[in-house]
Formats: sequence, structure tokens, C-alpha cells
Amino acid sequence: MTKADLFKERINGKNITVIGIGISNLPLIKFLVEAGANVTACDAHDADWLGDNYKVCCELGVKTVLGDGYLDNITDDIIFKTPGMRIDNPALVKAAERGAHITSEMETFFELCPSHMIAVTGSDGKTTTTTLIHEMMERAGYKTWLGGNIGNPLLSDVDKMTEDDYVILELSSFQLHTMKCSPEIGVITNLSPNHLDWHKDYREYIEAKTNIYKYMNSRDRLVLNADNRDSAALISGVHADLVLFSRKSQADIYLDNGVICFGKDKILDISDIKIPGMHNVENYMAAIGAVYELVGAEVVREVAKSFGGVPHRIELVRTLDGVKYYNSSIDSSPNRTINTLNVFPDKVIMIAGGKDKGIPYDELGEPLADHVKTLILIGATSGKIKAALEATGRAGEVEVIDAKSYEDAVNTARSKASDGDVVLLSPASTSFDMFRNFEERGNLFKKIVSELE
Repeated sequence: MTKADLFKERINGKNITVIGIGISNLPLIKFLVEAGANVTACDAHDADWLGDNYKVCCELGVKTVLGDGYLDNITDDIIFKTPGMRIDNPALVKAAERGAHITSEMETFFELCPSHMIAVTGSDGKTTTTTLIHEMMERAGYKTWLGGNIGNPLLSDVDKMTEDDYVILELSSFQLHTMKCSPEIGVITNLSPNHLDWHKDYREYIEAKTNIYKYMNSRDRLVLNADNRDSAALISGVHADLVLFSRKSQADIYLDNGVICFGKDKILDISDIKIPGMHNVENYMAAIGAVYELVGAEVVREVAKSFGGVPHRIELVRTLDGVKYYNSSIDSSPNRTINTLNVFPDKVIMIAGGKDKGIPYDELGEPLADHVKTLILIGATSGKIKAALEATGRAGEVEVIDAKSYEDAVNTARSKASDGDVVLLSPASTSFDMFRNFEERGNLFKKIVSELE
């Protein structure tokens, strides 16, 4: 009998609360119901906001508690929290005090998964690196499963997995925050201040990330960015096989005259990488550190020449009247926007702004002055972005315009653009002030751009 079978047997007939009826928890709810559990699903949003997810819960016979007070009367002995809820939420603390077992979809998946696991975290580059690893492993002929913070939640597929399969996961700091186990291969792409509206401070954010390797042994592997100060600072605490990558100095994986090398092996000429930017060279280095010995150099080269990138990451939407419109809605922090701006040789017209995550924007000022000629702002962080630019003493070099809506922002950008220009959506902020996620934000931008005449 598998671990999954034993788990299903254990929860059959049990009363279980699932907090959050979003994309990551809906498959979990189905899985629990099919295992015979009595499920109550709680969510801060109302039925209209939840839409089809609410309808699915009703079809499954799941009891729902929605809106204000959705956490007031949790009495079940097993509680699955949504990744975005802190473990010290008063309702969860109260439940734990009376003996409830509090877990999450990802923690349970780690407990039950029979397959090899490769997981990626970091502040920037997680999704691209995870996707690269998945592409390389698939092309090399392995049976793989892509999930975590990317793709589909995987708990409902655990019955189909075998010991020979490979699970490729992107893990956020939210998912890692209470994790008590680690993958066989882990990657930390880089670290910089992020999600400080959720974490108590930057130290706690880093601590959450370290759970990706905290429970590794000497047979496991961790890949770290030696060029990033805060990820390099973790080296002394690693007990697994450590692989360092650097594009600036000598390391296990390094650059030699524009070629990515691993030890003595010359693996990939960076001119063959289809997706632009030196940050993507780093993403390839991270992926190579994780799976090169499993896939070989030829597979890496094939992926580099064919992989066109992940949607919402410097995604060319359209060329209209000689103007190129790029969607980089994933740019939810200043560092991401800086990396994106460095891709373009000439000054761009940029749309930025969004929800304030409580992180500093000082570092964004000089790159804005260097790479942007017209800055169109919308959202709560507009003031911080302006202040960062003004602090450089070069604010006069950039035209700054406040927009009333995304339609207004795109139309303003078009009116300012001429043949040869680039219009770039790179918010440097998260999307949750106006949208459910960065995909919704990027899709709206693409829709408006595609309808321009």
C-alpha cells in the first residue's frame, strides 16, 4: 500500500477544513472529497468573486463559509491553509491550541510523493528556471510532473506517480514558510527583499527560503548563485552537495569567453540562448547546476535554441506602426524591472506601478533614468517609483505621466511612441491592488494592445 493509499484511508470520514478556494486548493478539495472526507471550504471572498470555483464546490457537496467571519468557527481536526495565510493567524493559533493538525497542499504532497523531487525558489527567475529544468528533463526522456507555484497543483496526481518519475516544483516563500522537508535537488536563484508586506522582515523571508535545503542530507544537492550576496551568505549552512554558479567569477559553473562551463565541460554558448538578458544566462546556469548530469550538454543546447520563454516575461505582444509592445507583467519587484530594462539597448516607454509589498524602491531610480524616456504610472507604488527617480537628481531626463486606468496607460504610451520605439509593461510591483494575479494584469495589457488600431 502506498503512502497516498494510507493517507486516503486515514482521512476517510474525517471532517476537514480547507482555507482558500483558489487555483491551488480546488484540486485539493476534489482529492479530499474523493477520499471520503467531509470538507468545509472557507474563503474571504463571496460566491460571485469565486465564480466557477464556488460552483465546483457546490457540485462536490462541499460546505462553504464565505466572506467576513469565514475563520470564526473552525472546529475540524485537520486544517489545510492556503499558502498566502500565515501560520500565526489567530484563527490557526487557536485551532492548534485545541490540537488541530494544520498543514497545506504542498506539505502533504511532499509527504506522499513517491518520485524524485527537484525544486526551485528565489526572488527572481524561479518560473523560468523551473520551466528550463522541466524542458531539459522532458527532452532527455524522463517522465516529469510540473507544479508548485507553476502549473497545476499535484496532490491529486500523486497516485499516478512512480519512483522513477521526476517532480519539478517552483516554490514560493509562502509555500516554504512552514515546510519540514526538502527536495533531493534544490535551487535558490537569488535573494532580494520581497513580500515584506507578508513576512515580518527580510530575515524571515530568507529563513523561509532556506527550508528548501534545511532538511537535505549529503546525498542531496543545492545550487546557489555565488554572485548574489544574500544567497552566497547561506553557503556555510549547507550540508548537501553544493554547486555554485557565477557569471562574474570562478565557480563550479562559470562563463569562459561567453560559454557556460561546468567544471571542465563546455556546455552552452550564451549566444545560442533564445531568450534575452544576462539574467536568463543565470537562469540557465542554475538549471544546468540542477540537472546537467541527468540530461547532458546536447539537450541543454537544444532547449536553449528552441525555448522562447514563459508568457508575461518580456513577451512581445505586437508590433504596430513600427512600435514593439512588450508584456513583462511578472516584474513584481524593482529588481525584476531592472533586469528587464537591461535587455533593451535604447530608452523605452514604460508602464509601471501596482500594489505596495513594503519593499524599498531606491535601487530603481538610476535604471529608470538610464533606460526610460517616458514613465507612465498607475497604482499604489507610483509615489515610491517617482521618489526613487527624483532621488537620482535626474528626474528631468524622464517624462512622468500618471494614468487613470490601464486603457489610459496604453493609449498614452501609444500617443508618445513613434517608429522604432518600445512600449514596455514592467510594473516593478505586485498586481493585487487591481488584479487577482500578474497573469490577469498581463492579459488585460495584451488585450488592450491587440485592440489598438
